Amino acid sequence: LLRVFPELGFSVSACNREKRNGEKEGVDYYFLTTEDFKKRINNNEFAEWEEVYKDHFYGTLKSEIERIWAQGKHVIFDMDVVGGLNLKKQFGDKALAVFVMPPSIQHLEERLKSRETETPESITRRIGKAETELKTSQNFDKIILNDNLEHALEQAEKVVSEFISQ
Repeated sequence: LLRVFPELGFSVSACNREKRNGEKEGVDYYFLTTEDFKKRINNNEFAEWEEVYKDHFYGTLKSEIERIWAQGKHVIFDMDVVGGLNLKKQFGDKALAVFVMPPSIQHLEERLKSRETETPESITRRIGKAETELKTSQNFDKIILNDNLEHALEQAEKVVSEFISQ
């Protein structure tokens, strides 16, 4: 989407987990210590944040949204359902909430395993969370079934094009 729409800017989320192999600070995430993350929560520096798993915090810094707006761009996020719905609640019709749905939980598990970036424990944890998240899909503006990447991308381009041309 970022290649197709130059008017989009990607919001880099903050987290307190360890960097995975190949991840870069400020590109994949802003990697904060737990202490720094909690300090920023107390300072109201997040547009949204969540303790996604026990002691694993993720969030969107207000400064990140402002950085992208200062470039005159629309902000695009990649986040879990709680964060997405929280932002939708804050921004209302100025936001488009899109739920990207896997064809099945089994497909999602296979995808996570094939990445070879997850431990068996983290895969189990993520699958459990995904099962819960699937139940919230009806709360989103659009649902895109990711059963075929090329088709899902075409759908995403159409949805985004319609939204930003309003």
